Amino acid sequence: MLELVDERSATFRAVVRSASDVGVQVPTCPGWTLLDLARHLGGGQRRWAAVVSAGPEGGKPAQSSSEIGGSGPADREALLEWLSESTQELLGALREAGPDRGCWSWWGHTESPQTSGAVGRHQVHEAAMHTYDAQLAVGDTQPVPAAIAADGVEEFNVTCGTTTQAWPYERAVVDIHASEGQSWRVTLSAAGASVSRLAISGSDIGAADASVSGTASDLMLMFYGRIPLESVELGGDVEVLTRLREWDT
Repeated sequence: MLELVDERSATFRAVVRSASDVGVQVPTCPGWTLLDLARHLGGGQRRWAAVVSAGPEGGKPAQSSSEIGGSGPADREALLEWLSESTQELLGALREAGPDRGCWSWWGHTESPQTSGAVGRHQVHEAAMHTYDAQLAVGDTQPVPAAIAADGVEEFNVTCGTTTQAWPYERAVVDIHASEGQSWRVTLSAAGASVSRLAISGSDIGAADASVSGTASDLMLMFYGRIPLESVELGGDVEVLTRLREWDT
C-alpha cells in the first residue's frame, strides 16, 4: 500500500507538471482548479500523517484537508516540491506506526478498522481518484490501474457503504462483479449494510436482487461518483440500486 500511495501520488504530480495552467477547472470537483485539487490532496496527506502519528489517543484534527492545504504554494515548481514532501510525510508516519496501530478515522461506524493500515489503504484510493480528477482536467484520462481499482471497489464499499443504521426498505442483496474476476455482495437489512467477498457458483448465481458489473476501474469511478451509474452494466431491480446510491447513512 505504501508503494501504491507513492506511485499514485507521483503520477498525480506528473499530471500537475504537464498541465498548461494549474488554474484549469476540474470537472469532477465543481468550483475547484487543479491548484485547489493539488492543495487538497497534499493537505489531506499531511492531515492523515498527523492523525497516524497521534495514535489511538489522538482525536479528530481541527483543520480539514483543504484548510491545511491552503498553505500550498501557487508556483508550480514549489507546489510540486510541497506535494512530494506531503507524500513523504504521510509515508513516514505510516511506516513508523505499522499497519495495526489504532488511530482516529471518520469511518468508525463502519466495518473498516480504525487503524493506520486502513488509513494507508484509503489513501491509495484517495490518490487514485484525485489522479483521475487531475487527468480529466488536463484532458488525458486513464483507467485506474486494475489492481488498485479492484481493491478500491472493495475498500469503498467497506469504508463508505457499511453501517449499522437500518436499511429503510425491504431486505435486499446487491452483487458487484468486476470483469477481472472479483465479486462482492452487499446485504441490506434492518441490521444495516454489510459487504463480503463473493465466489459465484451454484446457488449464489441469481440470488441477488440487483447487480452492477463492469471493469474494476469503471466500478470504482462509478462508486466515487466520477461517472454515472448507467456507465456500468445494471441487472435485476434497478430501483434497489437507485435507493442504495441515494441512501444517506
